Amino acid sequence: MSSSLFSSEHLLFTPATPKYDAIPLIFAFPNEYTVGITSLGFQVVWSTLAMREDLEVSRLFTDISETLPRQAEILGFSVSWELDYVNIWNLLESLNIPIRAHIRNHNHPIVFGGGTVLTANPEPFADFFDVILLGDGENLLGNFIDAYKEVRNADKQTQLKALAQVPGIYVPSLYKVEYHSLDGAIKSIQPISSEIPAVVQKQTYRGNTLSASTVVTEKAAWENIFMVEVVRSCPEMCRFCLASYLTLPFRTASLEASLIPAIERGLEVTNRLGLLGASVTQHPEFHDLLDYINQPKYDNVRLSISSVRTNTVTEELARTLAQRDTKSLTIAVESGSEKVRKIINKKLEQDDIIKAAINAKAGGLSGLKLYGMVGIPGEEAEDLDATVGMMKTIKKAAPGLRLTFGCSTFVPKSHTPFQWYGVNKQAEKRLQILQKQLKPQGIDFRPESYNWSIIQTLLSRGDRRLFKLLELTRDFGDSLGSYKRAFKELKGQIPDLSFYVYDEWESEQILPWHHLQGALPQSTLLKHLTEAKSFMKSSEELMLNPV
Repeated sequence: MSSSLFSSEHLLFTPATPKYDAIPLIFAFPNEYTVGITSLGFQVVWSTLAMREDLEVSRLFTDISETLPRQAEILGFSVSWELDYVNIWNLLESLNIPIRAHIRNHNHPIVFGGGTVLTANPEPFADFFDVILLGDGENLLGNFIDAYKEVRNADKQTQLKALAQVPGIYVPSLYKVEYHSLDGAIKSIQPISSEIPAVVQKQTYRGNTLSASTVVTEKAAWENIFMVEVVRSCPEMCRFCLASYLTLPFRTASLEASLIPAIERGLEVTNRLGLLGASVTQHPEFHDLLDYINQPKYDNVRLSISSVRTNTVTEELARTLAQRDTKSLTIAVESGSEKVRKIINKKLEQDDIIKAAINAKAGGLSGLKLYGMVGIPGEEAEDLDATVGMMKTIKKAAPGLRLTFGCSTFVPKSHTPFQWYGVNKQAEKRLQILQKQLKPQGIDFRPESYNWSIIQTLLSRGDRRLFKLLELTRDFGDSLGSYKRAFKELKGQIPDLSFYVYDEWESEQILPWHHLQGALPQSTLLKHLTEAKSFMKSSEELMLNPV
């Protein structure tokens, strides 16, 4: 079974032949092969490591692995989903490596992790990583390996102290967190000695060559897809959005130097092309890219685009996608309420949304998927009516277009202006209200699990004290009930569920990621939060003093 998975791979890079004293390294994805190999981040990091002759790299998934070294010196995890921490523990145990970093000795590998989840807030997972890489891997990865080589034969503590000097490398054990009380807020986060940097700065790659698939396989969850990263980050800066705020600035891949050569390389081995990015259609040369893909020689290419900005949906785009085997398009509108869109800085008019639907239908697409959100700070009951009204208007404007409304609950994310807010306790009820009103309209309503939003919030706002909780929930199972049970068991030892999930935090409060610097300083985030609040206020004033 395993050999057939690996033998189905078309590699788009040439792995190096390891030198005689190469460092044995395991690079793991804490999920099954079909999921892991579909992750562009995993592919790119793996190929970057495998092209170095000073490393001997083996891949590890939860269901299969390549031949693993007897004693790895480095073990890395690519983390793209919060709940995969359970699989990380299982993999560590299968390799006879203690889960807690401080128990490991010099015979154990240095365990590192990277990816969006850990860059956003590594603290709930801090106790089981020796090293966490914050930010873009392009330069960081090489700097990490080079720094390790310098101290390869030193003792573990010396290794960790040396690695902590590299910008973007965070060694959690070298920072001490103090709390006002066992179950209170954080009092301070300090390095354990003056030689350790007080703040770790997330690393940003500023080149104009972005990522592209390094392997294509029919065994991937998206079968035989070749993925190209068209843009990185998003210039819109919706105030709740981690994909925008954490990854700033907005960067675009060069059409001539990066995108076209990559696409040509990929389409030699497959006819499935995926254009990735938070806002692909905002690439300044997007129309030229479409023209390029529209050449007759690519007539059999199946094209998919991750998500597009609503006011860039032209009839031409819809036609290109329809001709390339795409049935529907995905746009994020968040809410049908103009007030809510102003609060979150969603620069969209109702007309833009309706026009997108009309263009999608005119171009030959059969469906349109809209993403919405409930429980956004400042949202009132009448804002839900506006969303229902918007969906009815779209249905009328583009009859016959199959409409899907996917809806999540607002989850506060670190390094965004809304990180101080908690989850709205009315959110679950609001999802039910939308369901009740949209279903009879023939609109396919797909709510994201409210309970999963609660767990996500817990992990996105959590601090190191959650480690005990995560250990307990592992025994109880990963439902919300298990987390509540674990909180009950730890009462008095850690803050309660409300503190992490529902409470609005003070702007002076020390946040769990206080010592980790994202793309923007806290002062800028607070300024953006004040702007958001001004729209909440003005609507409240209108209600009190109607014109």
